[in-house]
Amino acid sequence: MNTALLMIDVQASFPARDYWDEALTAPWRERQHALLALARQAGMPLVRIYHEEPGSTTPFDPEHGLIRPLEGFDEPSAATFHKRAHNAFTDTELEHWLRDRGIERLIISGIRTEQCCETTTRVAADLGFEVDFVSEATLTFPMTRLGRTWSAEDIRARTELVLEGRFARIVDVAGLAKEWGTHAA
Repeated sequence: MNTALLMIDVQASFPARDYWDEALTAPWRERQHALLALARQAGMPLVRIYHEEPGSTTPFDPEHGLIRPLEGFDEPSAATFHKRAHNAFTDTELEHWLRDRGIERLIISGIRTEQCCETTTRVAADLGFEVDFVSEATLTFPMTRLGRTWSAEDIRARTELVLEGRFARIVDVAGLAKEWGTHAA
């Protein structure tokens, strides 16, 4: 198989952030688990990406002990990379690892939709990878700027708009299951 599933920043650091909203995570958790099961059925390698900010006061400083799987997402991975940039390529050996294994297509999932997931997607496309962005298996939270609040759904829709056809194909778990001839959970 020339495809890998990237699970970006699905780590214990996020629930320690003030914007974490457990109510928003339930649909994402379900879809992320379904995507993991689908990848496992397809024999696809899982690549885990963690975000770190050493020396910071944030929950992303490794000294806080939160650079570990988010509760309920401790599946074994084929590889794990630790990044300090917003994309999974700039300061890791991810590209080298993928190319050594003949991987040409990436399935993108994780936390946050418009940040590390979108940025990784853009860089992956620029590097020549084919990218499937599984928006429903990415998680984000409302954001406010200049008095206007964008909902998580607004942000997800915007991300899909700017990625579709330029950097990625927007897909869902059920569509991938149908393509791969497997069953989505």
